[in-house]
Amino acid sequence: MADRELVFYFAPQSRAGIVLWMLEELGVPYRMEVLDLKKGEHKSPDYLGVNPMGKVPAIKHGGTVVTEAAAICCYLADEYPQAGLSPLVGDPQRGTYLRWLFFAPSCIEPAMTAKAFQYPPAPASAVGYGDFDTVMEVISGAVSQGDYLLGDRFSAADVVLGSTLRYGMMFGAIPKQPEFEAYAARLAARPALQRADARNQEIADEAQQS
Repeated sequence: MADRELVFYFAPQSRAGIVLWMLEELGVPYRMEVLDLKKGEHKSPDYLGVNPMGKVPAIKHGGTVVTEAAAICCYLADEYPQAGLSPLVGDPQRGTYLRWLFFAPSCIEPAMTAKAFQYPPAPASAVGYGDFDTVMEVISGAVSQGDYLLGDRFSAADVVLGSTLRYGMMFGAIPKQPEFEAYAARLAARPALQRADARNQEIADEAQQS
């Protein structure tokens, strides 16, 4: 049930920021455990017992552990349906929602990583994302259909894909096309994202001073 203790394993300036934004959108209580990546706390035996990959984010909800940012956001949206961040099973928008929710880790991230590190070209049939230009074209169409990925309805899919798009543009891994910037601006206007960004920066500043 949703009233079980929710523990959130976090490190600043990481993919954990995606889940921090999600939690701010949900407005539910949680306990944050901040890990110092420079000190290797994510590789400690205790944390490896939570996520053997030694990565953040992760959550523990009662006896349930979930890792991977998109999976966590999907889980939380379903656990807290009152927030309206996930179409329910049977809703015609559920399929579109799931498509974009997992498009970021399965297509956008590997495409921009390959481009950023100048990996040797591989046949489109050999990699899950196809090719970088096609990924950008598909995202362009997705964010141009309305304010959000589901039209006028904001969802957890926007949290995940939007976070990836913002990160990619920030570091030059994704081109700052007008439709991408307009979508990012709509997301940046959300109070929950503003709170998450501020909290992320606050924790990062505290880590530098310690």
